[in-house]
Amino acid sequence: MSGCGCAGAGLKPVEEAIEQLLRQAPAAPAVEDVRLQDALGRVLARPVVAPFDMPAWDNSAMDGYALRAGDLSAEGGCLPLAGRIAAGDAAETILPPGHAVRIFTGAPLPPGADTVVPQEQCEATEAAVRLPSVRVGEHVRRRGEELLAGTTVLAAGQRLQPQALGLLASFGIDRVPVYRRLRVGLLSSGDELREPGQPLAPGQIYNANRYTLRGVLESLGLEVHDYDILADELAASRDALSLAASEWDLLVTSGGVSVGEEDHLKQAIRELGHLHLWRLAIQPGKPLAFGEVGGKPWIGLPGNPVAAFVTALVVARPFLLRAQGCQAVRPAPLRLPAGFAWPRPNARRQYLRASLQNLGGQWWVVPHARQGSAMLASACQAEGFAVIERDSTLAEGDLVDYLPFSALLG
Repeated sequence: MSGCGCAGAGLKPVEEAIEQLLRQAPAAPAVEDVRLQDALGRVLARPVVAPFDMPAWDNSAMDGYALRAGDLSAEGGCLPLAGRIAAGDAAETILPPGHAVRIFTGAPLPPGADTVVPQEQCEATEAAVRLPSVRVGEHVRRRGEELLAGTTVLAAGQRLQPQALGLLASFGIDRVPVYRRLRVGLLSSGDELREPGQPLAPGQIYNANRYTLRGVLESLGLEVHDYDILADELAASRDALSLAASEWDLLVTSGGVSVGEEDHLKQAIRELGHLHLWRLAIQPGKPLAFGEVGGKPWIGLPGNPVAAFVTALVVARPFLLRAQGCQAVRPAPLRLPAGFAWPRPNARRQYLRASLQNLGGQWWVVPHARQGSAMLASACQAEGFAVIERDSTLAEGDLVDYLPFSALLG
């Protein structure tokens, strides 16, 4: 495979563009308290501190028998049983010297016990248990070994994933302070566009970007409002952008930002606000633009479906997450062997739709055969992006950056 050799003169490098957008990200929205069950995907507005030790007491990591390790000889031995402790029991009675107790996973260790032996290593009767040699502290979860009271459980600016909700629930926290969802107005530009379900006249196509981009935005936790398709007219573009800017925190458009005579969005932005950035050294997605309308940020994505998808995930995503108060906004790529060659350098950074293949026990990055910027089928069949730096070549087997979709969508 090789690049197209397209000139990159005057194009903003991708990293510079992302850093510029991040510097110009607006302040995070207002803070609101929400129920824990409604907090998935929201951005934490204040740090959460552990209200108590986790675990709150020494407890058993196994079903088995609790004892003092010092009560057994080096070879093990037999100890009489002094009771039974299940999860939820109080275990306030001190373990008598020279005894063991039946214990279950999660149950508190009785005072005096310091070791647990799994039941499959023991031979028990109703009154006693034969135990192997043990090491002190085995299979015991110590109080505070995960988190101590007063330590930070979750940092502000963290997007709440399912495991974070579980951790908060384990501390009895039922409400969390999060930033209000960023409210985004989504607009599509193009006289050729029709909505699914409508008949197509010659030269018309269905509006794929509305659904692709809405899916991307909602996966980031944004509240999205969809507008009707913009006509390719300057006055219509200006009126629609002005209305959307008065109603929403941020605007995202697709199409209308290239160099064609019917691409009016850039001029409408100049008349209503400011155009800060246009055209990136990226393929696909060169016509991306960024500016503001009535003080509201605007991101103009390309009209080609894959170009819109790529730039939404690579460039717009970090900005949108930062605008929601999120701090970690860019996933680290994987470095894996390339199952292809890129012999001719390209003036733009390439984002190839690719998948991973396991060959001989090693994962290789293999691009899809079709890389056209209008071909969404390959984006569905791929699992991520292979990233080739501008002005770079690649031999088969060289390490290449790979960004899985699973790290970008959400």
